[in-house]
Amino acid sequence: MAISKIPSAGFQDNVKFRNLIINGSMDIAQRGTSKASIGFEYGTVDRFQTVQGSLGAFTQSQSTDVPTGQGFAKSLKMDCTTADASPSSGDELYIRQQIEGQNLQYLSKGTSSAKSLTVSFWVKSNKTGTYIVELFDHDNSRHINKSYTISSASAWEKKTITYDGDTTGAFNNDNGSSLSLSFMLGAGSNFTSGTLQTSWGTSTSANRQVGQVNLADSTSNEWYVTGVQLEAGTTASDFEFLPYDVNFERCLRYFQKTNYDFLGFGFATANSQWLYHNVFYNTLMRATPTASSDSTAVTGTSNTLGLSPKTMVCNAYTQSSGSNNDIYAAGASAILTFNAEL
Repeated sequence: MAISKIPSAGFQDNVKFRNLIINGSMDIAQRGTSKASIGFEYGTVDRFQTVQGSLGAFTQSQSTDVPTGQGFAKSLKMDCTTADASPSSGDELYIRQQIEGQNLQYLSKGTSSAKSLTVSFWVKSNKTGTYIVELFDHDNSRHINKSYTISSASAWEKKTITYDGDTTGAFNNDNGSSLSLSFMLGAGSNFTSGTLQTSWGTSTSANRQVGQVNLADSTSNEWYVTGVQLEAGTTASDFEFLPYDVNFERCLRYFQKTNYDFLGFGFATANSQWLYHNVFYNTLMRATPTASSDSTAVTGTSNTLGLSPKTMVCNAYTQSSGSNNDIYAAGASAILTFNAEL
């Protein structure tokens, strides 16, 4: 009977987790399922950031409109609510996901062995025409931009785009933003007046959205996307569906929220006391997060819940007062959010 070999420590498993994009199926939306007048922010679907530079107004939502029979349950939708048919020169709008450099080292960028990348996705819009998808290297200020065409109005279409490997400029091996994938949706002349950067080159704003249609030119315009996959190589493989819990935990590395209920008791040795409590994150976060609280109910003399986030835990504290040697109580009930997005 033949004995299978155990892969060596250097074995690269290109089957599991080949997709560099997190939540490309648009299933996770911790912040909410709809955001009106979305700005420069993470609004709905986890890990997808909107860059809105005054190009009309849009409502973003997590939609159940998906391509039939492909296994997807959710998509990201952009719905124009205020038209801007004549964009100012600096206007722009795009959806992007940023990727940590330490997850990109196997691409060998900046060497003669730099790997090509292929992005595949499903898209739908009533606004037909040319759209741009960009890869941007944040470590070296380089980019490459390629187009796709929506041919049939209001019909789901699958698109595949391949980008050559870049032999210039290595990605930093850290937890910072090294590469972003951006879906362009419209822009003014500052971003459309050059020549589309179809090969890797130094960042030039005028070359980023050349030929891009303006999704903001009518309030009837909508744009949907799902099944976003970015992988090494020159061909697109089938979308990598992950179990919901795995997908969710990957999103928690960048953003998480929790219901916080705590009431503690202490022994006063002075007239004002602080009661401290550790709140542990649901998973290891990318970096020390920004912490916030809705402070719906705080027990004690302080009307705010203090938060001091660390790398793996957040220190929460409330204040109470009383006479020396008194037993005192302090606590809080709140929704806490921790943000370590790129």
